[in-house]
Amino acid sequence: RRDFGGFRDRGNGRGFDNGPNKTGSTNGFSGASFNTNGQSNFGANQVGAGGGYVKYVQRLSGAEIKIILLAYVMDVINKQNWTDPTPIQAQGWPLALSGQDMVGIAQTGSGKTLSYLLPAIVHINHQPFLERGDGPICLVLAPTRELAQQVQQVAAEYGRASRLKSTCIYGGAPKGPQIRDLERGVEICIATPGRLIDFLEAGKTNLRRCTYLVLDEADRMLDMGFEPQIRKIVDQIRPDRQTLMWSATWPKEVRQLAEDFLKEYVQINIGALQLSANHNILQIVDVCNDGEKENKLIRLLEEIMSEKENKTIIFVETKRRCDDLTRRMRRDGWPAMGIHGDKSQQERDWVLNEFKYGKAPILIATDVASRGLDVEDVKFVINFDYPNNSEDYIHRIGRTARSQKTGTAYTFFTPNNMRQASDLVSVLREANQAINPKLLQMAEDRGGRSRGGRGGDYRDRDRFSGRRDFGGFRDRGNGRGFDNGPNKTFGTNSQNGGFGSGSTNGFSGASFNTNGQSNFGANQVGAFPGQTNFQPQQFLPGKPAGAQNGTGHPPFQFPQAQAPQQHPPPLVPYTMPPQFPQ
Repeated sequence: RRDFGGFRDRGNGRGFDNGPNKTGSTNGFSGASFNTNGQSNFGANQVGAGGGYVKYVQRLSGAEIKIILLAYVMDVINKQNWTDPTPIQAQGWPLALSGQDMVGIAQTGSGKTLSYLLPAIVHINHQPFLERGDGPICLVLAPTRELAQQVQQVAAEYGRASRLKSTCIYGGAPKGPQIRDLERGVEICIATPGRLIDFLEAGKTNLRRCTYLVLDEADRMLDMGFEPQIRKIVDQIRPDRQTLMWSATWPKEVRQLAEDFLKEYVQINIGALQLSANHNILQIVDVCNDGEKENKLIRLLEEIMSEKENKTIIFVETKRRCDDLTRRMRRDGWPAMGIHGDKSQQERDWVLNEFKYGKAPILIATDVASRGLDVEDVKFVINFDYPNNSEDYIHRIGRTARSQKTGTAYTFFTPNNMRQASDLVSVLREANQAINPKLLQMAEDRGGRSRGGRGGDYRDRDRFSGRRDFGGFRDRGNGRGFDNGPNKTFGTNSQNGGFGSGSTNGFSGASFNTNGQSNFGANQVGAFPGQTNFQPQQFLPGKPAGAQNGTGHPPFQFPQAQAPQQHPPPLVPYTMPPQFPQ
């Protein structure tokens, strides 16, 4: 390992030129999408005109893949009999390995994890060895524990051949083992923002060596309110880093984050920019009343359990519903287990293992499992409760049909969900699915009411009898702390794909050699700290919010020396009121 002499000696030995043309006129991407059949629509928008630059990868056995992925990565790929990359991998690998900042927009289950992990392994192996006290070279930020653990499993599997060490940092687990891994030194760190901030504040790790930053599921992290933590973390990373952002949707909040953190980035869109579901999923919507759902669920499970492949995830809206439904189903003999955010990390891991290995083929879950849960052979997803927005619906059903496979999603849709009817119809139409006429009627009635008030004889329609407050949408939505505003991802215009100048710090892919060494291309990061003399902003008491901390976000509180605290004064007995006269 690392007998290549590092960047200084190998430089462009993999056939790359000095990176994409940074002038931005004809050699940059103009926000165009790429089709999903693995072919390239580069045309005049080619990135990198010279050398052996690979525009896209069609097959893992071809010559182009051997140019960009080294032997220790190919060995793992060959052992798994993996022949064809997914479209996002075919387009993403060459860009990531060229050193270019990039944004990848693709649906769930499209192979995004390996799209950034394999280039990360190549990147790390071209860097100097870690020394004592160094932090990770590659940092992956993920929104949930489940997603972080999933990425860690892939990183361990593919990094083992080149002896790369990785660790997973997330809340809800003991800090001791995580601190021990960081102190021993790891090249790859997969972390949730909250726990990483804790360790940075405590001085357990640092980001001075980090040159490869990945923001996975960026839209989900913003939904969960992690933006101030993300900005604080990115402030600690050297500005000549390579940054990759991955998301399933492209709302304006994610676009703003990309403009702030990425420099002259390339955007890859697999599929549509607006909200879209995996076309390999058969979507079936049953319009019914709340009281009918449980009987319909039992009949549906009786059919599913007769199938040979019968792993099923049932999504519910609340933790209480999850516990109640799990208890009733287990009482009736169904092999079901439940998972939600209030369960301990140990119990969550145990439940997921029981589900993955088929001991309990029915998993009842809240949205804690709607992202990051990657079980290859999930064939069915049932939305027992429809979520508060169609974006969560997309991610729920995305737990099936992973890695180009097929799956089926059943949804119970009630009059209480009428607010989401038109959005769901749009999702079904985009995926060329058959639409329940009752759902169409519900969407039309909802549209008529929104335009024309209460709408005539609405009260007389039996289908919508009962409650008309739509299930207390405002009250139910706040349970998970997400923004309950209107769904902003629908109808996102294609002009959103443009890229701006990104950072204004003056780093435009140029080399940072100040000690007489040879120039580095965009895919070559110099040794730290001799070349860039970059010193990250330190975690100091009372430090004001930095340039990237955003507006309106107070600075984080950091530990400082405290004077010995005085013992509190003794408690004074409380004077009892006089006894009430008899």
